[in-house]
Amino acid sequence: MAKKSKIAKMNKQVALINKYSEQRQELKAAKDYEGLAKLPKESNPNRLKLRDLTDGRPRGYMRKFGMSRITFRELAHQGLIPGVKKASW
Repeated sequence: MAKKSKIAKMNKQVALINKYSEQRQELKAAKDYEGLAKLPKESNPNRLKLRDLTDGRPRGYMRKFGMSRITFRELAHQGLIPGVKKASW
């Protein structure tokens, strides 16, 4: 479980990214790099660290499922992820 402050920071950053996404696209299309530099740094989607949405874990993140490897394993064993089952051979 990540610190609550880290999860709050991520949520705040996601809101900033969504707020400035259209403006950022327009500035990029116009090649106005000075205008881009004036936007908040945290509004750049490259700076976003992907985290598990349930517990906020930053490492072992699986993009396809949007969760960490630990949460994925727990939910897969419970059969809560459609199309995923434990392999055995």
